[in-house]
Amino acid sequence: MPKMTFINPDGSEKVVDAANGLSVLEIAHKNDIDLEGACEGSLACSTCHVVVDEEWFDKLNEASEEEEDMLDLAFGLQQTSRLGCQIIMSDELDGLTVHVPAETRNIG
Repeated sequence: MPKMTFINPDGSEKVVDAANGLSVLEIAHKNDIDLEGACEGSLACSTCHVVVDEEWFDKLNEASEEEEDMLDLAFGLQQTSRLGCQIIMSDELDGLTVHVPAETRNIG
């Protein structure tokens, strides 16, 4: 099974099993990672915002226009910011590393 690493706001790392077909948001919730996801992955908020390690960013599918619009609302936006609900795990992403921001912004 693929693995992925979450880097928490305090710098601690948690390596978890990441089943193919699950989103980063779902994987976070299954492993008690503090990633909100207020809209439950329906692309209506930015609370599952993560910052993807640069080495992995180009391996992801491109963000949709809807995701880009929601990312514009995210707190602490970075060049490699994505929404966790839109990153779907696959064998190609085995080893994916994402940073969980210290703060989120839920507007709406």
